[in-house]
Amino acid sequence: MAQRLATEYVKTTLILSETQMDEFLQAVDDPQVHYRIKVLDNGRQEIVLEHIAGEEVHLFFEAKEGAFVCELTCRLVHPQLTLFIRQLFVRFKGEGIVYRMYQGFTMVYFYNEGAVRKIMEKNAEGSRLVFEYRNTVQELQQLFQHQKVENEIADIYNLINSLLDERNLARTFSELEQIDDKLRMSCSKLTLEA
Repeated sequence: MAQRLATEYVKTTLILSETQMDEFLQAVDDPQVHYRIKVLDNGRQEIVLEHIAGEEVHLFFEAKEGAFVCELTCRLVHPQLTLFIRQLFVRFKGEGIVYRMYQGFTMVYFYNEGAVRKIMEKNAEGSRLVFEYRNTVQELQQLFQHQKVENEIADIYNLINSLLDERNLARTFSELEQIDDKLRMSCSKLTLEA
């Protein structure tokens, strides 16, 4: 199995409410990871997560519209700190792109609401799609709910019924011919739709 060299968070975002910010700090309850908080100007906060091996990551949270927003860009090498950040990222529904770098290739993970939506492998020869999330349940539900043809058939049945009512009330031969022509056209449409 390939040894991961580093993990790089690029253009990633965490958006936390005040309650989630408290949960975030409580989640940093790991004997190997310590944190400290620095309060900066304009309600910004810097949370420094430090692994006992010495590697640390700086998370800058800015208060925006009642939430704390962290736009994270960092490179991590230590596997335990990398795993810890990934767990936080998934738990608090992070968005963005994460590069996992190996000797000779890089795996690119695209996250949406904390879940992996796509994985690409990049190497010297190019890139290839490894995984892409598809919501097949939702696609099937939309397909089953698609009732355009059924609605058109129901409309044609209603038209035929009203034409038959008109035919019963018709008084002249020309009226009957016109109604019969409309009935023939409606019946042929019904055959095509069915």
